[in-house]
Amino acid sequence: MIKNEEFRLFLSQLSETNTTLDSFTDFEKVRRNIEKVSIKLNQLNYLIGKESLEEAIHDLYEENPKAFQVLDILIAVRKDKKTRILDKDQIVFLDYYFSSPQLILEYFEKTGLAEIFRNKEITNLVDYVFGIEVGLDTNARKNRGGESMSKTISQHFESVGITYRKEVSSTTFPEIISLGADVKRFDFVIDIKRKTYLIEANYYNTGGSKLNEVARSYIEIASKIQPYSNYEFVWITDGQGWLSAKNKLEEAYYAIPSIYNLVTLKEFIENIQKELS
Repeated sequence: MIKNEEFRLFLSQLSETNTTLDSFTDFEKVRRNIEKVSIKLNQLNYLIGKESLEEAIHDLYEENPKAFQVLDILIAVRKDKKTRILDKDQIVFLDYYFSSPQLILEYFEKTGLAEIFRNKEITNLVDYVFGIEVGLDTNARKNRGGESMSKTISQHFESVGITYRKEVSSTTFPEIISLGADVKRFDFVIDIKRKTYLIEANYYNTGGSKLNEVARSYIEIASKIQPYSNYEFVWITDGQGWLSAKNKLEEAYYAIPSIYNLVTLKEFIENIQKELS
């Protein structure tokens, strides 16, 4: 087959998606997040529908000031991110507003929560935050695409009895420690008598500038591993996100001796089986 035709075939084999129904929302994670804040949310329910929100905030703050520590999630902000706010002419952290009844009331008024509470547009904060958590979890879908890819490859290996290790640090292999600090782990490692296969795997449903950097870094890794005859770098990648970076993928295709997609993965597996037999 002509060289360019090989790559065009590889490109044509990239699948449209690896999204499954269970990859949209991790409800178990949503439930765990809700459980962490449910007591405080139930205490904040006291404020819903109060004619004098200011007075209700003072009463609740006197009873339990910690109840207001979860106000950030009511506007879909994660607590583990130190969100900064422009307050007049100074920059403050978001939780600055949770430190007194006066600032809490200001937070309610300026975010728009005050009107929603007064008008009872929310009836139960636990249910309300459940919806917010579902929405925020969509940000994790991109990572779940990679998890699905890893699961698929694991199933292929296991179906034919290939033993492998997952997420193995590059420091495990002293001979190739010169790879550098940016290489922290390999997604899969397969050890046979003659050779150790160091495998990276990923899947891209969407394109972006990151793909060019991924391809560049793997070309570099492959070039550093290639001199060691007892090691081989393998890259398994798929997804039509690559169509936006096909020039860089083509460069990697010819620079990395062992590059596969989910269609050609069977060729790699057959080679391993031959070596094991």
